[in-house]
Amino acid sequence: MGGMGRRRDRSATGDITPVGVSLPILGIPLPSLIGEAALGAREVITVVVAGIALASLTTRNDAHDRLRNETRAQSAAGTGTGRKAVVIPLKNPRGTRPGLAPITSAAGRAAATRLIRKLRVRRMGSKAGYSRTRFGPNWADTARGVPYAGNGCDTRNDLLARDGQNVRYRKGSDCVVIKMTLRDPYTGRTIRWRKKHAGLVQVDHVVPMSYSWRMGAARWPKAKRLRIANDPLNLLPVYGPVNQAKRGWGPGSWLPPARKIRCAYAVRFTQVALKYNLPVTRADKATMLAKCR
Repeated sequence: MGGMGRRRDRSATGDITPVGVSLPILGIPLPSLIGEAALGAREVITVVVAGIALASLTTRNDAHDRLRNETRAQSAAGTGTGRKAVVIPLKNPRGTRPGLAPITSAAGRAAATRLIRKLRVRRMGSKAGYSRTRFGPNWADTARGVPYAGNGCDTRNDLLARDGQNVRYRKGSDCVVIKMTLRDPYTGRTIRWRKKHAGLVQVDHVVPMSYSWRMGAARWPKAKRLRIANDPLNLLPVYGPVNQAKRGWGPGSWLPPARKIRCAYAVRFTQVALKYNLPVTRADKATMLAKCR
């Protein structure tokens, strides 16, 4: 079948000799993998399956490398200062581009309002049974189906690299961020961060985990909770004390101190809620609509 087909020549002795057999997905002739020895059907199947598995692993690793290289390229982008262009959330639906830019145009605010109107509403549920561990280990690299997952670097470092300027890594590592400059989207302040003062920058869950729990995540499978806890769409590195002040509140009770960013924050909150089919409270939806009008 196509390049995976196998033509067999049978000699007078009954031996089966591979003729022109190759694994196009690897670009390697089969005899070079297994030598020129005769193969039976079982051996051929084993080699082909192994080749496909290896190709799949190679493709997956290449994808992880591309994501990491993209993040590091963003870190070095600009005029030699490491400055990255932040974008409005409407142009960042996967959460892989840095920062949170204000939405200032009339067209942008109209699009934001249309998006927020799609949200379902319901009453806030109970927090009974909630704990951080219900969403998996802190900054797990094992969530499936979200950007950066499985790239060998924990989620927090992925996010620091995504949003930080002039990022520096630990010697011998292309993962552990030890130094950077952050333009905090919630306050507008510039933070010159060092790993020895790690708490100065914290990674905020835009939709807090306790909020998710109370609005339906308590009934989710653990794998889905792991995804929302490590999805870059739901994560922003911010000034630590402000993140602490936010606690588990929704937009009806807490908004970023910087007023110009509030519509963008509402859109990001909405994007996460829609992606995970989470409702919001009526007060939260009304507040988000008001901030984007």
